[in-house]
Amino acid sequence: QVQLAESGGGLVQPGGSLRLSCAASESMSNINRMNWYRQAPGKERELVAGITTGGSTDYADSVKGRFTISRDNARNTVYLQMNSLKPEDTAVYYCNAVAGMWLRHYWGQGTQVTVSS
Repeated sequence: QVQLAESGGGLVQPGGSLRLSCAASESMSNINRMNWYRQAPGKERELVAGITTGGSTDYADSVKGRFTISRDNARNTVYLQMNSLKPEDTAVYYCNAVAGMWLRHYWGQGTQVTVSS
């Protein structure tokens, strides 16, 4: 059972930046992949960015060049640096871990990001 705790959400003006953090209860070496998803009101949850055990990353087209996913193995923490934020980035952001033999998904509680002037 992997437990995830997100932090770092809040209210920011368009063009601003935020950094989300996700602390995992287990070593990153036991987790196949860490992801950030988001869900805006009335929309489906979508994958924003992911990072594998080997360090490979991928991003949704809508955030490429603005968001960066990274991890600190010593702290069992994954980050999402979000720059040049837009109102359409407003959503609840969820941390997700894929771990174990059966590639089970684990979720954090979510953190609200609101981009508004």
